[in-house]
Amino acid sequence: MTKEKYLQDIAEIKNIMNRSTRFISLSGLSGILAGFYAIIGGIIGYFILQRAQINGYTDSFDRMISTPFNQNTSVQIILVAIVVLVLAVITAFFLTKAKAKKYNQKIWTKQSIRLVLNFLAPLSIGGLFTLIMLYYGFIGLVAPCMLIFYGLACMNASHFTLGTVKYLGLTCAILGLLNLLFIGYGLYFWVAGFGICHILYGSIMYIKYDKQ
Repeated sequence: MTKEKYLQDIAEIKNIMNRSTRFISLSGLSGILAGFYAIIGGIIGYFILQRAQINGYTDSFDRMISTPFNQNTSVQIILVAIVVLVLAVITAFFLTKAKAKKYNQKIWTKQSIRLVLNFLAPLSIGGLFTLIMLYYGFIGLVAPCMLIFYGLACMNASHFTLGTVKYLGLTCAILGLLNLLFIGYGLYFWVAGFGICHILYGSIMYIKYDKQ
């Protein structure tokens, strides 16, 4: 019994230290839903690209780095990405808020603010870089850039939240680098990274942390 009590005390001390240095109320369920949003967005994007190719607005978008999309197609793709992002952010906010309330924790703390800032810094730079690639017509580089910078953002923010986020970021960054070797298949890598990986790691977070 003494040994068990000792182990319980150690676990409690570790838990208190984690709460004081990390924001651990991040919802795993929000990651799962974000993954489904991304998959649905990817399917919609696929049909948009297929229709653009049929209408002659693209020239073998499966193979080329620079693809001559018309303005309407580019706007549609951007709108789909924005809708997916907004849905993911709103879902993450409300589910994380609910989880924090369940454990009597505040959602806005020093740790959560550091988490957001360290996540947004590389993500904002990556977003601007991606928009520049899109502006110059380097369509094939958009998806890998998004995956790489998102992965870097997750790894940077993981110091202030659950460690699973680091592995999510690492996986997305690797997928982005692999996508650079297979230019033109960005939509599939995008769905794999933002869709499947979010569902996978979100499920791990939900089982490991949310169910406790």
